[in-house]
Amino acid sequence: MFKNHSHTLYPCPFSKNYGISEKQAWLSLRVFFLYRLSLAGIFIIFNHHFFDIHIPNNQLNSLLYTQTSQWYLYLTLLSGLCSFWKKIAYTIQAQIVVFTDIMAITLLMHACGGVESGIGILLAASIASSSLLIGGRCSMVFAALATLVILAEQGYGIRTNNINPASYSTAGMLGASFFMITAISFLLAKRTEQFNQLSQQHYKTLSTLEALNQYTIEHLQAGIIIVNQQQQIYMANETALVLLDQSSTPQQLKDISLELSFLFANWLLYPTQQSLILPRKNLLPIQLQLNSLSINQDLFYTIILEDSSVYQQRLQQGVLAALGRLTASVAHEIRNPLNAISHAGQLLSENHQLNSQDARLLQIIQQHTERINKIINDILQSSKRHPTNQQRLYLSTWLKQYVAEFTHEQELSPNSFYLVVDYAELSALIDPGHLKQILDNLCHNALKYGQAQLAPIQIHLCLYQTHPCIELIDNGVIKDHHIMNQLFEPFFTTSNTGSGLGLYLSRELAHLNQASLHYAITSDQHSCFRLCLSNADKTQLTL
Repeated sequence: MFKNHSHTLYPCPFSKNYGISEKQAWLSLRVFFLYRLSLAGIFIIFNHHFFDIHIPNNQLNSLLYTQTSQWYLYLTLLSGLCSFWKKIAYTIQAQIVVFTDIMAITLLMHACGGVESGIGILLAASIASSSLLIGGRCSMVFAALATLVILAEQGYGIRTNNINPASYSTAGMLGASFFMITAISFLLAKRTEQFNQLSQQHYKTLSTLEALNQYTIEHLQAGIIIVNQQQQIYMANETALVLLDQSSTPQQLKDISLELSFLFANWLLYPTQQSLILPRKNLLPIQLQLNSLSINQDLFYTIILEDSSVYQQRLQQGVLAALGRLTASVAHEIRNPLNAISHAGQLLSENHQLNSQDARLLQIIQQHTERINKIINDILQSSKRHPTNQQRLYLSTWLKQYVAEFTHEQELSPNSFYLVVDYAELSALIDPGHLKQILDNLCHNALKYGQAQLAPIQIHLCLYQTHPCIELIDNGVIKDHHIMNQLFEPFFTTSNTGSGLGLYLSRELAHLNQASLHYAITSDQHSCFRLCLSNADKTQLTL
């Protein structure tokens, strides 16, 4: 992004609107110093008769020339040091430099015989420089000052040295040339100033557009990576870094993932396949779209990364909406006959003349009626899902409160669950109500199937691939791969009394909050349900 560190100086107190950039001002002053240093050196050389110059045979004039040229050299060196050290304000330095030139060159001109010596023309360079260094009305002030000094020198010379009075016309023409040079320099400086203002406006416009483009790219919901054919990364926005679990922009694709590097290399060979899938361990895969990009005859490639959880979230919303429509008819078509069957069973149970076999059949009817009714209730509960109200939750504090409330509600021993926190500062974005329902289902399953009588059930708060995770570890273990693959399928259960919807609804709620729920086996052969949440400290994709 463009950076502008320049400031504008206004060196002329009579022209507040005339400005010059600080960098350009100091550079011009230093260039003028080099010119003045060369001029002072030439004056010194003239003083030692390396060149044939006419100096009147007057001891006063020779002494004046020598002392003036030497002091001019000393003052020039001093001004040069000040221009590089910047110990004195630019405005003061520029005005002193021009005033010094006017006085020194006039004295040297007087020592050499007045206007007719030709040295006075050197003032034209100083007057022109004043228009560039100071500008505005101040340049006219210096032109008038130089003209008055020249005319005063002529008057003094005529009185003391018998200079030809006709040289007054030459002095007048020289003064007029100062004003002409000042006017021309002022016009050129004005055009330069207008050009600088136009350049600054264009610069500001480009800076604003680039800042807006950068902001737009950084806040896109899709991740974007720009690479060349050698897989060198030129740009990656924040969303791409979040999706790929990177804290900073890597240099090569292989630094992110060998699979991503392989997919890109394979796409270069077969570019017709524009949509690819990048798998992630225990997380939903990332969809990739690759395209070529030609800029100034250089070929680049864009990799667009889209989080599957966003589409999964949209799909879950559609599924829940369909479930809502379905359960309306379920409640009408199934629950009413079911209530009739249940009521008939209750009436039959009041008959004390039933034999043992009929009583057993009646018990089976009532048991399965209650089970079907529970399934209907679970479906109705899932269909009434409101939009997610994701909030930042500080998980350590929230889990401590949850464990205390759950054990109290279920009338369990305080030692039934114990909480292990690896990172107390972890926070996540999730609907608190949904998180409670997910953990309620997992905890009930752990109490029912996790052999809680052997050891307390562990709730572990940890960090997994930059995602805050809640692991619920019990004492049971599932060794049947067929069961493991169907754990989260709807209506799948290994119990005669379960509805088979608990884990399914838990995963649906997790996906609705851009989280993931998986089953794993720990190293010490215990069952572990791992809920990976969205990190509240990183940019999230929302619909």
